[in-house]
Amino acid sequence: MLELQESISGLGPFAIYFGLSLVALVIFKKVYTLITPYDDWQLVKDQNMAAAAALSGAIIGFSIALSGAASQSVSVLDFSIWAVVALVAQLIAFALVRMFMPKIVSRIKEGELPAGIVLGGVSIAIGLLNAGSMTY
Repeated sequence: MLELQESISGLGPFAIYFGLSLVALVIFKKVYTLITPYDDWQLVKDQNMAAAAALSGAIIGFSIALSGAASQSVSVLDFSIWAVVALVAQLIAFALVRMFMPKIVSRIKEGELPAGIVLGGVSIAIGLLNAGSMTY
């Protein structure tokens, strides 16, 4: 019985961090789609594969960073701060790709899959770097 109690003792913190992660993910999606100069979600609904690849990469990259924040944070406040850092990092990733590929916005709007894959890949890479950098 003691083993069972020890096993489930982490459910409370799990629920808190998982719930906060889901809230952060929804906030990220809203902020990210507001920042991009096109309606990511509508383009995905319209079967635009480039937008789907780009948005999916951004969500995956952000989630990877959130995972790092959840595993490394020392409190809910600490986690929340690092979630904001992760969001900013993903916005920087978008800005960097736009800097090196000035036509990325029009290419994604036009459904050019390679452009979406590059943006999605950079977003995932930034998320991995971000998560790996969240150490104490």
